[in-house]
Amino acid sequence: MNLKKYIPNTITSMNLLCGAVGVIFTMRGNLALAFPLMIAAAVFDFADGLAARALGAYSDIGKELDSLCDAVSFGLLPALMLHQTMISLNGESFYSWTPLLIAVFSALRLAKFNVDSRQHDSFIGLPTPACAMICGSLAYAIAADTDSAIASMCANNWLLPLLSLILSALLVCELPMFAFKFGKGKSTDRRTRIQRICFIVCSAVIVALVALTGLNWSLAVALIFVSYIAVNVVSALV
Repeated sequence: MNLKKYIPNTITSMNLLCGAVGVIFTMRGNLALAFPLMIAAAVFDFADGLAARALGAYSDIGKELDSLCDAVSFGLLPALMLHQTMISLNGESFYSWTPLLIAVFSALRLAKFNVDSRQHDSFIGLPTPACAMICGSLAYAIAADTDSAIASMCANNWLLPLLSLILSALLVCELPMFAFKFGKGKSTDRRTRIQRICFIVCSAVIVALVALTGLNWSLAVALIFVSYIAVNVVSALV
């Protein structure tokens, strides 16, 4: 019995487990544990691809399982985290339900990815893990210090709903975005190398600034993925 073909799917299932437990903690109001679980899910999401390539254990089931797991860990979980954040800041209202659109558009994004042959070496639209990290890190930072400047900025009924709408649109838009996939094709062309270098430089600057200013570490995660969007937008315009 060839057990190695089950290793990638087992790793993918750990992604789903982390996402499901994160949802439970979020509904209990414990965002301090929900965000680390989202990060763990992202690690498993990255590792399953590495394992599949290393072992040559690709399968159609693995591809579909990966999207189903991502829909929970990087769709439902970040949407609920922003939903709970809005409730904690302003109480439940019509606006506090807006972040749930992220779960819907994340599912659409994942379904589109599975049938879009253009996204073999790069992405069309914002990847769901990037969207999730922006939402999760922001929610974590607010939960960690409800008296912080970022919490004060979000203590209204328009900023987080607006962010949800923008991220939802980016998930399904036709904006080309580079991927950190190495191999032949688009992933090795000059434009992609320049994009990667710009992103790495921006990330290093962001980490340094967050450390120097004493901001919550999770804000570095949010700003890094915002810079990922910015690099791709500028590249598309240029």
